[in-house]
Amino acid sequence: MTNWIIDFMNQFGYLGITFLIALENVFPPIPSEVILTFGGFMTTFTTLTVEGVIIFSTLGSLIGAAILYGLGNILSMERMEKILDGKLGKILHLKKEDVGKAYTWFNSKGKITVLICRCIPIVRSLISIPAGMSGMNFGIFFLLTAIGSLVWNTVLVFLGKAASNSWEKIVAKTDTFTHITIIVLGILFIALVFWFYKSRKKNKDDEH
Repeated sequence: MTNWIIDFMNQFGYLGITFLIALENVFPPIPSEVILTFGGFMTTFTTLTVEGVIIFSTLGSLIGAAILYGLGNILSMERMEKILDGKLGKILHLKKEDVGKAYTWFNSKGKITVLICRCIPIVRSLISIPAGMSGMNFGIFFLLTAIGSLVWNTVLVFLGKAASNSWEKIVAKTDTFTHITIIVLGILFIALVFWFYKSRKKNKDDEH
């Protein structure tokens, strides 16, 4: 995949960067680290500029984030409640009331969550879905996404330029960071599930 990304960027320049970053936001397995660091390296031997790579990659981030926000917006609170009120809710041991609690939490913490998560691998793309589902103001979402993406893109583009021919070493280090993030998220997910079922059991015991 890395070779295909490099060839695509060499052929289409700024437009290629915009397209790939937008695609990466919708399909996280495509590594933004490769796109951005190689983009930074390209500024050392092509007519591409650091500013241009940052601007067009941020544009791609916004396009991809808007698509996922739209998908999340389709799954409204009412639809999620209907889904969990059926067989799926029984299988997952979730009630439609849990949706309201999740939405309330995201509405109170969503702004800072979106901003921070835009600088975290994997999560940086997926955070757009709950933002859309919660009905977060699109203008605020767009602004926070732009700021977070601009920070992430700027850092990696400058690192790619600074590393020059050794840009792949930056990718290797960010891959390690990504793997650590996945492990941490896995642990947090398991802990959250354990806490959820424990609190649910406690509530049932209190009712009896």
